Amino acid sequence: MADKLTLDIVTPYGHVFTDEVDEIIGSGSEGEFGVLPDHVPFLTTLKVGILTYKKGSETGHFFVNWGYAEVGPDKVTILADSAERSADIDVERAKEAMKRAEERLKKEEEVDEARATAAIERSVMRVQIAERHQVR
Repeated sequence: MADKLTLDIVTPYGHVFTDEVDEIIGSGSEGEFGVLPDHVPFLTTLKVGILTYKKGSETGHFFVNWGYAEVGPDKVTILADSAERSADIDVERAKEAMKRAEERLKKEEEVDEARATAAIERSVMRVQIAERHQVR
């Protein structure tokens, strides 16, 4: 029986994170999921959301922008469009992106509503993750 999980987070831009952790909690497209060592294998899609890991008394958080999670008994691989540590999120930049997307939606001219809505969703999640987890 394994007592740790290897967590790997990878994006098209490169490797983001690898570590041995005790627990992982993710935002799947079908709902939130948790993984402990010796978990039954599964594959799921990820939505824009938070990925949390626990390692001893340490808790880490990442913003994840869509992707996939492959869960095995001793390893979880996250393949995401993008991923950022909560400490690396630029809150002001995220707020500005949200403001620009909201302004696009308000304009009468033709706008890609789905794209603007997705930008707002990403920005809101980044701000929430950064503000909630950088204070600690």
